[in-house]
Amino acid sequence: MITTWDSPSFTEDLVQIAPRLRIVAHCGGEVKARFARSLFTQLTITNAAGPMARATAEMGAAFLLYCVRNVDMYRAELRKPSNEIYQRLHSSGSIGETISGREISMIGFGRIGRDLVDLLRGFDLRWHVYDPHVAPAAAKDYPVQFGTLDDVLRKAAFVVLTAALTDETRGMMNRQTLALLRDGAALINIARGGLIDLDALTAEVSCGRLRCALDVTDPREPLPPRHPLRKLPGAILTPHVAGSPREVRRAMADVVLDDLDRFFRNEPIMNRVTPAMLDRMT
Repeated sequence: MITTWDSPSFTEDLVQIAPRLRIVAHCGGEVKARFARSLFTQLTITNAAGPMARATAEMGAAFLLYCVRNVDMYRAELRKPSNEIYQRLHSSGSIGETISGREISMIGFGRIGRDLVDLLRGFDLRWHVYDPHVAPAAAKDYPVQFGTLDDVLRKAAFVVLTAALTDETRGMMNRQTLALLRDGAALINIARGGLIDLDALTAEVSCGRLRCALDVTDPREPLPPRHPLRKLPGAILTPHVAGSPREVRRAMADVVLDDLDRFFRNEPIMNRVTPAMLDRMT
């Protein structure tokens, strides 16, 4: 059986309904919420998260560069019937608007986070990472330093969320943790909207203390047309587009077909999701 984003969720009685079913190949990354936990033992369940991870990391890189270079502010200035911004920059220049050598914070260091670090290696960034499920030794080939959540949030003016959405991480960016970010910091979310208390973030952006760049806003997704973040200065939103290019979907189909081919040839499967993996997955 091949499933997609639009397929229904399946309970433990799937094996009774389809007694000859041996493998489920999902064209996507999220399988935890789609299949009863017992099915991961009774069946072979695979996903195709790899192609989406790279594309999502690319969106994170775009957001980060956009925020560091303050592009949104300059776009707003040039929409005014004034050339004051030219005079101001000519006389005093800009401050802190280069990414090279900067300190960047990241929450989560899975496939997307590591791809993002790889994509931006040429900028000599210093990454401060919080991920209690990753042993420091696992990052020996990456320019990252692990720390506590509070320490990582205080470290840098730019924070990228790449963590999975679990019971532990749901709403982790709330009023208390957002308060740890320095004034003017930008919060970038390319993971799951449920990581953020959206009302708390909206309040911080509304008063101008924080900025944000969000590709996801669940559970309110699509974001209501009149939601303040759609028009607030300092807020950049995209419609959950990070992993949606058609090239990515074709690559996901190739991953699924390759695993099916391997399965029926009795060869090792590359993307099986095991029960032990579920607790750290969205």
